[in-house]
Amino acid sequence: MTTVIPLPAPVLLPVVNSEQTFPVRRVYCVGRNYAAHAIEMGHDPDREPPFFFQKNPDNLVHGADFPYPPLSTDVHHEVELVIALKHGGDAIDAADALDCVYGYAVGIDFTRRDLQAQAKAAGKPWAAAKAFEHSAPVSEIVPAQVIGHPTDGNIWLKINGETKQQGDLNQMIWKIPEIIAELSKLFTLAAGDIIMTGTPSGVGPVARGDAVSCGIDGVATLTVTVV
Repeated sequence: MTTVIPLPAPVLLPVVNSEQTFPVRRVYCVGRNYAAHAIEMGHDPDREPPFFFQKNPDNLVHGADFPYPPLSTDVHHEVELVIALKHGGDAIDAADALDCVYGYAVGIDFTRRDLQAQAKAAGKPWAAAKAFEHSAPVSEIVPAQVIGHPTDGNIWLKINGETKQQGDLNQMIWKIPEIIAELSKLFTLAAGDIIMTGTPSGVGPVARGDAVSCGIDGVATLTVTVV
């Protein structure tokens, strides 16, 4: 059977030290998952139920520059631990959630903050602020069988060598098993799903020409240039 238009190219992320790639199905993101970041964004850091939003699979990019997007003059960086799932399900128990994880990466959730502020004020969705082209650079995926399941570790981001964000994975309000369990109550998770787990404090603007580097100790590093 043929298609009426060409099939879209699959979104494939590299796996460290492998010729195999990881095919992406969906991209979920956790909002305000570090207390200090919740505070800097003007919210209560108490452990309220997590909330989620989505990016598009083809927003994920690897090994490419970050083109400064149109219709914004205030694009912010947000460094995050990225989870890649090898299988999923509905209503997954937190005790079983890590069995769903293929591996981990570091990524950046670039955000058109001015458009997000406008959407928040109007009670509208964040799609234009979050799910634009090239908005989620990501490193190679590192299999969990190689590094285990990180519960702590320095997470950082620098612009032109100057540290802007620094925290620890143990500061996440909702931990990896809990994120998967809570998300699976809302959506049927499956192999190929990506989850971006939130960012520590220190988010701020980037400008054309900036060299942005970030990493998570024991997981991966990533460097992109804003063009």
